[in-house]
Amino acid sequence: MAGSTLGIIYRITTWGESHGAGLGVVVDGCPAGLALTENDIQLYLDRRKPGQSRISTPRKEADAVEILSGIFEGKTTGTPISLLIRNTSQKSRDYSEIADCYRPGHADYTFDRKYGFRDYRGGGRSSGRETIGRVAAGAIAAKVLREFGIELFSYTKSIGPITVSPERFDRAAALNTPTCMPDADASALAEKYLSDCMSSYDSAGGVIECVIDGVPAGLGDPVFEKLDANLAKAVMSIGAVKAVEIGDGIEVSTRNGSSNNDPFRLENGKVVKTSNHAGGILGGISDGSQIVLRAHVKPTPSIFSPQNTVNRQDEEIQISIKGRHDPVIVPRAVVVVEAMAAITILDALLVNAGAKMDHLKAIYKS
Repeated sequence: MAGSTLGIIYRITTWGESHGAGLGVVVDGCPAGLALTENDIQLYLDRRKPGQSRISTPRKEADAVEILSGIFEGKTTGTPISLLIRNTSQKSRDYSEIADCYRPGHADYTFDRKYGFRDYRGGGRSSGRETIGRVAAGAIAAKVLREFGIELFSYTKSIGPITVSPERFDRAAALNTPTCMPDADASALAEKYLSDCMSSYDSAGGVIECVIDGVPAGLGDPVFEKLDANLAKAVMSIGAVKAVEIGDGIEVSTRNGSSNNDPFRLENGKVVKTSNHAGGILGGISDGSQIVLRAHVKPTPSIFSPQNTVNRQDEEIQISIKGRHDPVIVPRAVVVVEAMAAITILDALLVNAGAKMDHLKAIYKS
């Protein structure tokens, strides 16, 4: 299967299936000398693991990471870092009844058309569980970025019709509420909304926002390697994401240039912007201001209500999906969006090291 590798210098290759022995990632291009432990990675994996609240799947997994290579005496060696997370709570029998059926909203049909074969146990490679490898690789990327003062913060902006209030924005709450909303009141309303969805055997979607501070101006390349294009690709590659916005996103299509442009000014001899409608990226290159992106996540397609579909024998049938499923994907996907953004920004940072003669001379000057 092609398509499991991302990146130019900081390259990641994820592997594994939802109901296989385990999942993981091989990270290549991480600079040598970074202090790294399994706990650094586990902190991120704990943010996405299942079974932590009523609004996530009851599947219980420790999601404990094992570092198999690339670390010596507590530091990266510059060689590939291989990470393994074992599956310990598979219930493949939950999927036996849909082995020959195409679940609405899933990749069952398209996998069958492409390969003539599919792993029906939880979706195989198309399962949300594949994102474990991305999060592990993103944890390493985020630690490298912090060495340069670059910080990422992602949170749930909305679930269904419930949106966080800017007046009640509390960054700490995003790590404490079960919805990952930085607004306790909005979180309570969202939990009630999700409870109603669950009572109706239904699910919900939502929006994740990621803000990135400390990115220097100059990252990204014009034309085909634009920073915003690469961020969009990375985030859109998350299975549940159906749209990505940078800055003010779709709102800009309703404006005039006079209201949408970000004026420049000097502040202590430094060029800054007086607004940030562009979301920190101009012409595909970072402009030094905060990068803002949003991911729109679809409702969980696995719902317990009866649905019409067809099977591999071309018969129209009705199915009711069994198993353990999230009523909403958004809270557990927050850290996945953050990880994919970190991977993209680090790759751009490393690529940019060779953009100027001054950069190369600073590295290789004798």
